Amino acid sequence: MSDGNPVRYEKLGNVALLTLDRPEALNAFTDAMEQALIECFKRTDADDEVRVVVLTGAGKAFCAGMDLTPSPSGLEPFEEWRASTTAPAGTQFEVAGQALPVRRDGGGRVVLRIFDSTKPVIAAINGHAVGVGITMTLPCDLRIMAAEAKVAFPFVRRGFVPESCSSWFLPRVVPMQRAMEWMLTGRTLTSSEVLEAGLVLSVHPADEVLDVAMALARRISQDAAPVSTSVTRRLLWQMQTATHPMAAHQLETQALNLRGVSADASEGVAAFLARRPPEFTDRLSEVPEVFDAARATYSPPASLPPNS
Repeated sequence: MSDGNPVRYEKLGNVALLTLDRPEALNAFTDAMEQALIECFKRTDADDEVRVVVLTGAGKAFCAGMDLTPSPSGLEPFEEWRASTTAPAGTQFEVAGQALPVRRDGGGRVVLRIFDSTKPVIAAINGHAVGVGITMTLPCDLRIMAAEAKVAFPFVRRGFVPESCSSWFLPRVVPMQRAMEWMLTGRTLTSSEVLEAGLVLSVHPADEVLDVAMALARRISQDAAPVSTSVTRRLLWQMQTATHPMAAHQLETQALNLRGVSADASEGVAAFLARRPPEFTDRLSEVPEVFDAARATYSPPASLPPNS
């Protein structure tokens, strides 16, 4: 049972395990969970010992979506959400002509924080994931799912619209027509459907999902240089919106020039030649932000000759 904190934080070696911890409510999303998740990702970024983050749910569900429990105030769920006295600071705004405050999408705030994570993030979807329960996983880098789990983007069926930046993320994770059909019908999806579409990396029995995710996290944390892992994650996401491969060429050139002469690169080559596990020592907190540092030290031409 939850101790009152909606997200449980555990550090297991170099892996931070974040558990949505409202099992009695199927881990339904609340104001407190919104802020707790954001704080957890701030914490993982600040801890050099954390190299990978795993996000999962307690009990039989991953997250059943927004908590729609009727309010004693008698307000409709989204009226209550807009006027909530527990909304995180700075998320509500008075707008002329509107009786209720306008409020920033809480799932969107969480998703943007996950997207900005300096550490790879793996979602261990241990059970049903509905609404914000699935959209919050879209900025995760890898998703492992329970075979028994069901997924739904049910917004139009409730009279709502997509949230958590899912209109940006979903068509980048699965083909546009598949994303469109899922969103426009709001139907319930099986694990085999979302696996075939590429939404998840693999499907397993529910009691194996977290073990599979943790094994993958440990493989990354033990075998990969943490700074290089962070830069690689950023490169892949940034190139989703690049209009030409030249953008990748320029950023990769910058990153290679900086990381290629790092202590980690020297260790990686030495370990490879000696056929031993590497011991990477560079820490994210001690290394200049690669892209910012690169822009200050290297200015590639706007275009380069073909094959140059």
